[in-house]
Amino acid sequence: MPLIANIETGLFRIPLPVTLSDSTHGDIAAFELITCRIRDADGAEGVGYTYTVGRNGGAVADILRREIPALVEGREADDTEAIWQQVWWALHYGGRGGPVVLALSALDIALWDLKARRAKLPLYQLLGGFDPRVPCYAGGIDLDLSVDELLAQTDGNLAKGFRAIKMKVGRPDLKADVAKVSAMRQHLGDGFPLMADANMKWTVEEAIRAARAFVPYDLTWLEEPIIPDDVAGHVRIMQAGGVPIAAGENLRSLWEFKSYIASGAVSYPEPDVTNCGGVSAFMKIARLAEAFNLPVTSHGAHDITVHLLAACPNRTYLEAHGFGLDKYIEHPLVLEDGKALAPDRPGHGIGFDWAGLAKLAT
Repeated sequence: MPLIANIETGLFRIPLPVTLSDSTHGDIAAFELITCRIRDADGAEGVGYTYTVGRNGGAVADILRREIPALVEGREADDTEAIWQQVWWALHYGGRGGPVVLALSALDIALWDLKARRAKLPLYQLLGGFDPRVPCYAGGIDLDLSVDELLAQTDGNLAKGFRAIKMKVGRPDLKADVAKVSAMRQHLGDGFPLMADANMKWTVEEAIRAARAFVPYDLTWLEEPIIPDDVAGHVRIMQAGGVPIAAGENLRSLWEFKSYIASGAVSYPEPDVTNCGGVSAFMKIARLAEAFNLPVTSHGAHDITVHLLAACPNRTYLEAHGFGLDKYIEHPLVLEDGKALAPDRPGHGIGFDWAGLAKLAT
């Protein structure tokens, strides 16, 4: 097996074309991209990344630069599980979540990319393979848009080939949320997959009230109605709200997902490969959901996650995230009849424009 020779970390601040907002994170003018490039003794390279919504990326990059190399350099690059366990427990006392697990996620993605490249296989095939055509929705970050702006954005996404749409809710006035959900349902027609995302805005009682108000509009799911720490609250919303619940983008481990799934707190587990522990953890979460007969969806990093869902028989929708890397990668995500196509290039197939990113380095 090849040995890991070195790790190179990058930190970049990516400006957004327009300032985005949701119900909890405030205005988002840029996001931080943290990259991890692993080279083995034969000169082969694997690339991973994670991101933030604009702050704390320096802490993630610092862990990748200062802590992780001493733990992994000189180890066999194919031993992804052994390396994951080594890093998780070595950094557990001062980490166990937060920047540490984001750094571990980027590392793990890079290791799986390297492993698949050396095997000359697309990542989804190395992970077992199921179906490279993955249903995909457009994840809009659009809380402050007017109805006309929201519908115009939706028409733009439909023109790009999306056949499922997610919108933001969580305004101070529930009536305003209901009016916009109603407008979207009327615009899209009955049966068109429509999701709504509250970004943790409400209390449990507020979430139940909102969920009941959305029942007539046939949402595929209501996402993150309350804070991720309240498992019992999610159970109450599932029991009393009347709509399916998606959650998980702010859960940081397999064990946190186990608490949700075993408690009946979620309809659609929603891991993010860049913050749940990487490919290794994402696939375990997906298999755990499968054992409970639950469909798995995803958050963020669609260029990587398309491979993971392409290897999951219980997958539902891939999120095409509002923080896209299209300007900085060689091959953006391809849509066909509402489905994202997992590329057949070796590894995850993402080729970064490193020269272009260098201008945004921080």
